[in-house]
Amino acid sequence: MASSLTPREQALRRLPHPYSLALRLRDAGVADDQMCTYLDIDTHALPPLLELADAKLTAALRITADNESKDQP
Repeated sequence: MASSLTPREQALRRLPHPYSLALRLRDAGVADDQMCTYLDIDTHALPPLLELADAKLTAALRITADNESKDQP
């Protein structure tokens, strides 16, 4: 079943919940103040949280790509 997921979705599922949720909320177009409420963080903490979440997602995508290339004959 995992192979039916996009690489991005696979990577998002490997992230810690707050980072995954922040990225999903941003992707859905949720306003910053609402994101902060959902995440229970101060508005000043949102930009660094998203920056860190993006970095973690990039790393997770790299791992996903590496794992997929190992599965290829």
